[in-house]
Amino acid sequence: MPGHPDKICDQIADAILDEFLKQDPNSRVAIEVLGGHGQIFIIGEVTSAGTVNYEVIARQVLSELGVRGDYQFAINVVKQSPDIAQGVDSGGAGDQGVMVGYATSETPEMLPLPFALARRITHKLFELGPELHLGPDGKAQVTVDDSGRPTKIVVSVQHPETMTIETARALIKNKILEPLFGNLANIELFINATGRFVVGGFDGDAGVTGRKLVVDAYGPEINVGGGAFSGKDATKVDRSAAYMARYLAKKLIKEKQVSWAKVTLAYSIGVAEPLMVKTEPEATWADELKNQFNLTPKGMIDFLDLRQPIYLATARLGHFGRVGPPWEKTA
Repeated sequence: MPGHPDKICDQIADAILDEFLKQDPNSRVAIEVLGGHGQIFIIGEVTSAGTVNYEVIARQVLSELGVRGDYQFAINVVKQSPDIAQGVDSGGAGDQGVMVGYATSETPEMLPLPFALARRITHKLFELGPELHLGPDGKAQVTVDDSGRPTKIVVSVQHPETMTIETARALIKNKILEPLFGNLANIELFINATGRFVVGGFDGDAGVTGRKLVVDAYGPEINVGGGAFSGKDATKVDRSAAYMARYLAKKLIKEKQVSWAKVTLAYSIGVAEPLMVKTEPEATWADELKNQFNLTPKGMIDFLDLRQPIYLATARLGHFGRVGPPWEKTA
């Protein structure tokens, strides 16, 4: 959920990125955030014609999430290394890495079923949480059998001190799970399994940008490539190539009439063209994609219009599987 400590950090980083892009679409941004127990650290590299107030942006993110508390800030942001910049200035990738894009026809979101089901839970919790007096911190996990039937659901959600665990469990079961899954009789439920979840967010745990790589991608069934997304502008192929690979995977499903597709792109820092384009389940599709699309960083940025300030929503609601981002448009 968006109030989880790691995701708060992702949102602060992407809110900072968005503000730079509003002022200067060519901003180079690489921001990392660490937060917890009354302190927030913001560190990284930025080259931009824009200027931002890091603390103000972070406090705005916290306020929007309903996260309260007084925080001390330590901020150390410097200009992008000239050794990196010279490779990016010439059109090369901002880092090396291997990025994976995946799509499947098994869910409307084109995401793996257990992952999509868990996402539906967390989205509904975030939507109804204030109305139900539940906090912004939480997680969900769904286990399905070979037929795709949910067999186990794990939900942990922050609740106020004044709410009993019995009330919290009943709310989650009746207002969140039953509308999504219907009859729960044959599903084993683990709701706030410790018996109490009052202390959450930065009060209960520390958070760091990029620590939810699997959640940000496609769940544990699909291999994770590259690095984290949040806090990085699109010259970093960790982000732009991951988004492009997702777009291409969706395109293959539509055009090739297959049930799933995976596209893997590899890059070297300072080099524009990908070192590898790999497609599954059919390897020969890679040549078609290379002939049809400009897979250089500039090509991907221009094609998907990635210099927009659109990234806070990805850190809050997910990078893939929702309406809105340009890489999720009909391929």
